[in-house]
Amino acid sequence: MTALTLSTSSAAALRADAVVVGVAKGAKGPVVAAGAEAVDKAFGGKLAAVLETLGATGAEGEVTKLPAASGLKAPVVLAVGLGEVPAKGDGYDAETLRRAAGAAARALSGSKKGAFALPIEDPAGVSAVAEGALLGAYTYDKGNGNGENAKGKDKKNNGPLAEVAVVGGKPRDKAYKAAAERATALVAEVNRARDLINTPSNLLNPAAFAAEAVAAAKEHGLKTEVLDEKALKKGGYGGILGVGQGSDAPPRLVRIAYTHPKAEKTLALVGKGITYDSGGISLKPAGHNETMKCDMSGAAAVFAAVVTAAKLGLRVNLTGWLALAENMPSGSATRPGDVLSMYGGKTVEVLNTDAEGRLVLADAITRAGEEKPDAIVDVATLTGAMVLALGNRTFGIMTNDEAFRTTLHEIAGEVGEQSWPMPLPDHLRKGIDSPVADLANMGERMGGGLVAGIFLKEFVADGITWGHLDIAGPAFNESGPFGYTPKGGTGAAVRTLVRLAERTADGDLG
Repeated sequence: MTALTLSTSSAAALRADAVVVGVAKGAKGPVVAAGAEAVDKAFGGKLAAVLETLGATGAEGEVTKLPAASGLKAPVVLAVGLGEVPAKGDGYDAETLRRAAGAAARALSGSKKGAFALPIEDPAGVSAVAEGALLGAYTYDKGNGNGENAKGKDKKNNGPLAEVAVVGGKPRDKAYKAAAERATALVAEVNRARDLINTPSNLLNPAAFAAEAVAAAKEHGLKTEVLDEKALKKGGYGGILGVGQGSDAPPRLVRIAYTHPKAEKTLALVGKGITYDSGGISLKPAGHNETMKCDMSGAAAVFAAVVTAAKLGLRVNLTGWLALAENMPSGSATRPGDVLSMYGGKTVEVLNTDAEGRLVLADAITRAGEEKPDAIVDVATLTGAMVLALGNRTFGIMTNDEAFRTTLHEIAGEVGEQSWPMPLPDHLRKGIDSPVADLANMGERMGGGLVAGIFLKEFVADGITWGHLDIAGPAFNESGPFGYTPKGGTGAAVRTLVRLAERTADGDLG
């Protein structure tokens, strides 16, 4: 992973491949942002004019490279757009800094060191720049199983920016140091989730995913329990078994837990982990299968969040449940019309085998509820309907508690993840009634994302606060990279879950 350092050196004096400065969109042209004073001085106070000549406007995410002026140790200046100049007295918000740093880090791919001289006023600014730069520097470069580069042995990957130096950081100040350490720990786990999501399904089946969790648990002192297909059958986990029975790679349910001796609250996180989703017998149409390795993004987010909590030593108990299965069509696959007996005893008529995520989540939510946590949050790439409703960059939030829904929405905003609160209308519940089971896994077509949430709510134990994050839109980026977001797996919801754990540790569950 990219290294992070804090530097009190002048941006002009720091040796690096490039020095990164911010440029904003002013009323009369680009304006050089705070933090770049020494660099601007090297240009005789005319850096903004030079950038304007090169076509820079200061628009958000815009990147302009130019040769460094005499007096700068770095040979290149990289100016990154911050958007509109903030109102007088206001600084740049954290997400603006994250995105700018991410765009700069992507532009410096393959470089050894970048000096980031962006407008930083306090430890929160250091945190934002560090997170953005480290997230933006990510590249997926795992092997293909034969000891070769993921892109093939004849193709080279420039690799990520090797080191990020945040100018204006104070390495001996406890608050600045803590901000840098948190950013490093958090981004390492977001990138772990990204790696898992990007791994081809032939290399990451349920057993392989479970093995990854066990290995990480040993490294970080976490407790794990893995239920294989025999244990799942003995325990009556009909949802997970029903989804996974069509595959040669059998399902798993993984419990991974972090505990703190002084914790007063417990959170349970449940992640959908469909390592490949063909749709089963209700086969997906052509053009909808190619990215279905990402259907385990919820489990990846939960896994990463639990490990992050352990790294940060948060004063909270955090239990992750990874519901892992591969949804494939075969002679043994669940058929439309079959009835599954779920963990806990409820029965479900399967009307569509491509509505499989809610089946594995239902088993895991019921099991998680038996431990009586203070709250359960499930995370899943659950419905295409949510993508239609909110687009590719925003996840939906549904809960059984209005205050908790507000809290989750606020937390997502704090960390820079786009979300939107969604309702669970009572009138849609009737649509999942079944004549042959307690309920069906499908209901009305309109409002399908809400119907999925209503289905999951049926498996939440009385008295437990519950939230559902449908990350189907932002979990996998099929277009080009932007800001600190790469193409492919994004690690969506990890930062929201970690911030939720921090707020809970501080006694602010909401």
